[in-house]
Amino acid sequence: MNKKKLKIARKKVDQLDKKIFNLIKRRTKIVRYMLSLKQFKNQIVDQKRINVILKNIRKKSVQHGVDPKITSRIWKTMIWSFINYQKRNFKKK
Repeated sequence: MNKKKLKIARKKVDQLDKKIFNLIKRRTKIVRYMLSLKQFKNQIVDQKRINVILKNIRKKSVQHGVDPKITSRIWKTMIWSFINYQKRNFKKK
């Protein structure tokens, strides 16, 4: 094992993690705004939209040579995490 190369690769992953974090932060702001537009709690989960998103992610993953099991799992986790966030923060109007 080449420790120097591994250290460099880990630094690259750390840099990507920072970018991913900032994207999640931006996504959270948008989701918070979307939540303010919803009048009823049952508007939080749109299963049809979720299915379309996951289908598109799988397709894009295959096209770009990325393991679709990884991307599907990440997107499912992200989607349901934001759904949970919305449910916890929903306020009746």
